[in-house]
Amino acid sequence: MRALVTGGAGFIGSALCLALVRDRGADVLNVDKLGIGSNLASLSEIEHSTRYTFLQADVCDGEAMAAALEGFRPTHVFHLAAETHVDRSIDGALPFIETNVVGTQTLLDAVRSYWQGLASEDRDGFRFVHVSTDEVFGALGDTGIFTEDSPYDPSSPYSASKAAADHLVRAAHRTHGLPVLVSNCSNNYGPRQFPEKLI
Repeated sequence: MRALVTGGAGFIGSALCLALVRDRGADVLNVDKLGIGSNLASLSEIEHSTRYTFLQADVCDGEAMAAALEGFRPTHVFHLAAETHVDRSIDGALPFIETNVVGTQTLLDAVRSYWQGLASEDRDGFRFVHVSTDEVFGALGDTGIFTEDSPYDPSSPYSASKAAADHLVRAAHRTHGLPVLVSNCSNNYGPRQFPEKLI
């Protein structure tokens, strides 16, 4: 497996990079702009591995994304790069729209072009994995659960931007046939977590 991971210096992204390199023996290109939630120290365990490479770049930079894809030749793209803090999105939504919506579409455009240029057997095995949030479904009451069939009901600029990104990813599949998976995970916590995500 050759995995390009966007946002790989973030909390979940760093855990993914570590697992891919350490546990799966995958070759990983971590593409991260090193924003507020990024921490390269989280990747110190693999920073000298021949299977791991870091590239400082922004998913909103289409030329950089195209060059990364062509240079690395991934079999999988894991898209985790995002602005994520709900309260910060309420204070100012534009960075969330830029990264989570425009950045996702910019990356999708580059990935689609790359994927369409692959040999047919490589296209068949390729996957674009978009890591989203359960917050796109809104808020639960005292009881209940979300499922993949829950209606979208975002309630903050953050969750609205992630809902838009989900729709763009699914549209890339419906329109162009790009093989995608969307993960709507719940809140996560653990080692290397960014301090503002206090439980």
